[in-house]
Amino acid sequence: MQATSRRCRWASIPGPNMREAASMYGTAVAIFLVILVAALQGSVPPESPFPYHIPLDPEGTLELSWNVSYVQEDVHFQLLVRGLKAGVLFGMSDRGELENADLVVLWTDGGRSYFADAWSDQKGRVHLDNHQDYQLLQAQGTPDGLVLLFKRPFATCDPKDYLIEDGTVHLVYGILEEPFQSLEAINISSLHTGLQRVQLLKPEVPTPAVPTDTRTMEIRAPDVLIPSEETTYWCYITELPQGFPRHHIVMYEPIVTEGNEALVHHMEVFQCTATFESFPHFSGPCDSKMKPQRLSYCRHVLAAWALGAKAFYYPEEAGLAFGGPGSSRYLRLEVHYHNPLKIPGRRDSSGIRLYYTATLRRFDAGIMELGLVYTPVMAIPPQETAFVLTGYCTDKCTQLH
Repeated sequence: MQATSRRCRWASIPGPNMREAASMYGTAVAIFLVILVAALQGSVPPESPFPYHIPLDPEGTLELSWNVSYVQEDVHFQLLVRGLKAGVLFGMSDRGELENADLVVLWTDGGRSYFADAWSDQKGRVHLDNHQDYQLLQAQGTPDGLVLLFKRPFATCDPKDYLIEDGTVHLVYGILEEPFQSLEAINISSLHTGLQRVQLLKPEVPTPAVPTDTRTMEIRAPDVLIPSEETTYWCYITELPQGFPRHHIVMYEPIVTEGNEALVHHMEVFQCTATFESFPHFSGPCDSKMKPQRLSYCRHVLAAWALGAKAFYYPEEAGLAFGGPGSSRYLRLEVHYHNPLKIPGRRDSSGIRLYYTATLRRFDAGIMELGLVYTPVMAIPPQETAFVLTGYCTDKCTQLH
């Protein structure tokens, strides 16, 4: 897994008979969905709600919510499992694979049900962890499905555990379709598995007050029929009202069509350049040959959202300017649809809601994008011991306006 750099914390669950330590109340498979409350140690966070939420799989079988405690240095997870059959694996790994992963497993042997901290080796075999660092707090059947509430420290000092730290985390899962007599009998190569990327640790930033004269504007996809392809970038051109004066955007938030939470991966709103007086209207795949070339000049970011993110607020002294003289009225919405199961017939009107004010703030906020354009040149040749990519900023990056 990862080398630990934080203070380590051992879970105080006895180790002589780990199978018994992991055992929950015995249940028959027929009533697997009505597992009652089982508490090992700890409690639900004082602030009960889980502010962060993502669907794990495209079908909506698994939904993850979580809360972060920087004081206790742990994460509380709430996993909703719909249509539970024989169990589920959930965890984290360095490369987004279920091999060599840090896992928590709920499974049944056909007569009893178990919850345990586990890990998988490079061959996909699952093993009970000697240190039970995932702590089950509650398991309850609900009308929506089985809800598991558990927690884990950021760092555990267990070499088989993933170090939870800043940055993108690869969440992995597997669905158990049939009972297994033991945890070691599970081989992930035979399971329905998947991956979701998310930022688990969120910065603790106070929410600024929104001005009383704030208005809203929704930039949404126009009832798009999501293509039954694994990946689609959809572009839609809209425009601000004629004579729209200069305003400051003070916050924005996502609008995701209900039922499409697992398909809408990320969204951006771009403003077009003021070089052209007008832009042709368009709604279609961004790589379509029918897309007008002029849309390539709509690249100034006004808002960006990705799966797992919440509303974004600018500090009270700044806002992102749009509208007014020298600013184009034309905006481009780009939505990335991730549809790995190629589900047909889904319609979508997702987008971003902008909150803006005519009372201009002291400072104009800005967005700087750093990185390189996606090209085949970025591919790392085989057998390389090192590979360097270099990007340069033009003088416009450092000019003050």
